[in-house]
Amino acid sequence: MKMTEQSKLSTRFEEALVFATQLHQTQVRKGGDIPYISHLLGVTALVLEDGGDEDEAIAALLHDAVEDQGGAETREAILQRFGERVVAIVDGCTELYAVPKPPWRDRKLRYLEQMQQASPEVLRVSMADKLHNARSILMDWHQEGEAVWQKLKGGQAGTLWFYHNLLEAYRRGNSPVLLAELERLVAQLDCLGMAGGEE
Repeated sequence: MKMTEQSKLSTRFEEALVFATQLHQTQVRKGGDIPYISHLLGVTALVLEDGGDEDEAIAALLHDAVEDQGGAETREAILQRFGERVVAIVDGCTELYAVPKPPWRDRKLRYLEQMQQASPEVLRVSMADKLHNARSILMDWHQEGEAVWQKLKGGQAGTLWFYHNLLEAYRRGNSPVLLAELERLVAQLDCLGMAGGEE
């Protein structure tokens, strides 16, 4: 497929990639030693493959930066470097970054409320994020079995509750391919949950 001028990535994207790598350089994925940048790259790939533009791709690289790496100071750096549209998408994908963090379920309820009001761009980046997370849970389950749920703060029941509510919110968006894959993965996670409950 021929790349159009609109679909090209500029030096802004390169700068965001370096910035994200620096911000998350000491962070690893939950319960393992996989560099966290692998998640950010996976989410960004999903956003681009779904037709997201450069701002959305940059926001995908930085969607966890405020929450995990510096709060308001990092948010201001993103605003200054990449502009209001990028920071608005990051804001839409960010849970509370108060210290200490509120209880898990309270944070997830607030996030679900955000998704009910979210723009199509925020929904795309958020859906790509949760899709990549669901893929990781499934992969980990095949390697670790039921132990995978212990790494997740919501446990098995909370995680499945959250994903089902997210699916309802995501149906407002304009990313049917991402939605369809996430629905398939959630159905698989449901089956794992039922199998675990029978043991």
